[in-house]
This record gives sequence, structure tokens and C-alpha cells, in this order.
Amino acid sequence: MDGIGAAALAGLCGDVRRGRGPVYRTLADAIRVLVGDGRLPAGTRLPAERSLAERLRVSRITVTHAYRELREDGWVDARQGSGTWVRLPDGPARVDGAWVPGPARGGVIDLAHAAPVAPPGMSELVRRAARRLDGELAGHGYGPDGHPDLRERIAARFTARGVPTDPDRIVVTGGALQAIGIAVAELTGAGDRVLVEHPTYPAVLDVLSDAGVRPVPVALGPGIEDALPRASRQTAARAAYLMADFQNPTGRLLDDDVRARLLHRLARQGTVAIVDETFAELDLREGATAPLPCAAHALREDDVVTVGGASKIAWGGLRLGWIRAAREPAARMRRRLARAQIAQPVLEQLIAVEVLDALDEIRGRRTAELRLRRDRLVGELAVVLPEWRPVVPDGGLVLWCDLGADLSTALTAVAPRHGLTLAPGPRFGTGYAFEDRLRLPFVHPEPVLTEAVRRLRRVLDDVVGTPVDAGRTGEPARLVV
Repeated sequence: MDGIGAAALAGLCGDVRRGRGPVYRTLADAIRVLVGDGRLPAGTRLPAERSLAERLRVSRITVTHAYRELREDGWVDARQGSGTWVRLPDGPARVDGAWVPGPARGGVIDLAHAAPVAPPGMSELVRRAARRLDGELAGHGYGPDGHPDLRERIAARFTARGVPTDPDRIVVTGGALQAIGIAVAELTGAGDRVLVEHPTYPAVLDVLSDAGVRPVPVALGPGIEDALPRASRQTAARAAYLMADFQNPTGRLLDDDVRARLLHRLARQGTVAIVDETFAELDLREGATAPLPCAAHALREDDVVTVGGASKIAWGGLRLGWIRAAREPAARMRRRLARAQIAQPVLEQLIAVEVLDALDEIRGRRTAELRLRRDRLVGELAVVLPEWRPVVPDGGLVLWCDLGADLSTALTAVAPRHGLTLAPGPRFGTGYAFEDRLRLPFVHPEPVLTEAVRRLRRVLDDVVGTPVDAGRTGEPARLVV
């Protein structure tokens, strides 16, 4: 594993001299964050103490103390003659850089992950599926094509949303992330370029890295229907990963005209759109008509591959996802998936059937609940942290906050002392971007969100040393595309 230079590490850590605690501890906390979220992989060699001290403009003894604390806590190893190397500490904590929630810890509020609990009635759906299982036990249980009932339900949902779909165009996967991985593997090869919105969902960047492809970040904003095709033309990208419905983390929703122009222009460049619909059922607008799925705007059926899953509308523990593609690519992706895992669990697929049969009721309850929680979080931020400017989305699960300063990693490092888990803004992009942003999910009950914002205030005061004087109006931003 290669090392990281002093300038690069100093850039990732930010100004460690800011705050109330000892500087060496602030530095150690920042490095823990970088290891925990995967930006400093295990095996990375850290820069020499003197070099890092010069870049951070601190004393060498400060870096020495930070490295020693990290060694004592199991985050680094010192090797005689070869420097200091990152490692993962022993124990049950999930600090392996994967984008998944770790074990729940009493009293800690997780604002790093947008992972809602199961909806009311989920246990009854599981019992119904278990009763249906009796009819499956006489067979061998293998079904590399996916359970036919589940494929029919998924196809019917696409058809109801305006995209006529046959079950043979559906591939059942172990969650939406696996669906993205299968699609990337089918459409690209090592060294190919894939366009990604910037910011984007962190786990997708991990999937692209594991596949050996090169992400090409394209800044979000007005004119994305021009920016993505232009980047495709300049880079000869094979695929583009995008979320048209309540993009994670910004919450942006593309209308039908923008979808059509974007997909047509990508197709002219020979770039296939991998469209992630994970948040598509989480529309928090009341009485609004949802745009058509992106696949409805495709000129050719090969132009768009759609992925989705049950984890956000239902429950993260239900690891079922799907791909909608043209028949031949879908068949190839089923073969690819079968070689890796043969088939998905039968019981989970039957549970997903029950979820889709009850989708209207589940969605109604979920969105009503999320609407209240979003508004509570926005209201609390306006009162307690008026200097932050959240983008208020029309759907999804998260707010994307402008902090007004490069504080994201520092806040994430200090947050555990105040009973919070945060995700630093740079985790949602490449390079050093989004250090002035923080993603805040509104999946918790309203009293928990109220307490979370108060803890955020204490975290911010801890990082900056004194309470911040609001320099802006504090009015939350509305999303404009």
C-alpha cells in the first residue's frame, strides 16, 4: 500500500489548531475519521512527523503525541525503519471503511447513515411470507432468475409508473448496491470511465473503485443535462451513474424535460445511463405528480439500466434489489449474478413480494412520517444553528447543509464525544471537495432530531472554540434545478 504525503494529509485533516481540546487529540481524531470512512485505507503509510508538523504548522511533539495516541488505541502501527502505518483496531466496532452503519451504541444518535427502521406491520408481512414458504420447500430452492412472483411484482410496478415491463427484463439482486455493481461490471471494463454526479452516494464510489473503473465527477447544478453529456464526449465514458429522484445527498429531483434531454444526449455519445431509483418512492410532495421513470424517456431500450431496492421504502435488513434492463443485457446480468451467488434467498424474496403488494400503504405512512421529521429538523436547525443553510428537498431521506466554512471533518471527529455519529462531506465526493458540507438524515423520531441538533450545536462550539456568531440569515435554501 502506498503512503500519503504530508500536504495531502494536512489538507484532509484541516486546521487542527482550532478548537478547545489539545491539538494532538484533534489531529488524532481527524485521522480516526479518515481511517473509519475509508479515505485512509488500512496499510497506508503516514508521513514523517516533522513533515506533517510543518504542513499543519504545529510542533513536532504535537504530531508525536497524536501518533502515540493512535498507536495505543490500535489505529496505527509503528515499524522500525519504515514509519507509521494505518491499521484497523481490534474489537467489535465497524471501522473498516464500508458505507454501512456499525453496531448501535446506547445513547448515540447516528446522523451518518440514512437508515430508517422498519415500517409498522413489517412483522406481519414477514409472517405472511413465511406461510407462503411452505409451498416452496418441496423444491430445491435455487432460482438464479429470481422468484417469478417477485419479478412479476417489480415489472408490474414499472408498468404502473409508465414504463411497460415484462418480468424477463428484471434481475433480482441482493440489494440496490449489488445491482449497481452488476450493472457496472456488465457495461464497463477495467480502466473505463464512468460519469458520476458530484456529490454522490459514497458507496457507489467504492463500487467503482473495486471494479477498476475511473469515476469522472460532474458538478451538480442547473444545466446538468448539458454537463453530463459534455463530460461524456470529452472522456468517452462508457456509463453514467445518476439519481434523478431525490438525489443522494442533495435531494434534487429532475423533471421530465430534463430527463429526456439528458438521456437523449448521453445516448448520442454512446454512454449508458445507470439510473438509481432507491429514493424514487420517497416523494414528500403532497398532491404532486411524479415524473416518469428515466427509462420511459429512452430512445432505445439499451440506453438505460435502472436499479432499485427495498431498503429505503421498507427496511435495510431486507437485502433485495433489482435491475431493469433490455432483455439481452438482463439475461447476461442474471448469468453474471448466478456465477457469483447462484440465487437470492427464497424467504427474503417472498417478503419483498408482500412489501410490494402493500406498497401503497407502506409508502403513505412512510412519507407522512418523513415529511414531519424533515420539517422538524429544518426548524430546529433554523433556531439552534442559524448559520447553517440546509437544502430542503422534496423527497428522500436527507438534508445537504452548507456549513459556511470548512468544518465537516473536524465536526465528524469531535461528534462522538457528544453522542453523535456524522459523515464528513468529503466522503460524498472525490479529492478535497465538500469540506464545507454535511449530510443530515431525517429518519429519526422528532424528539431524537431535536436532541441531535442540540448536540450538533455543542459539537460546533467544541470545534470552533467559542459559539459561532451567525453571519447569515439562516433561512434554509430551497432546491432549485
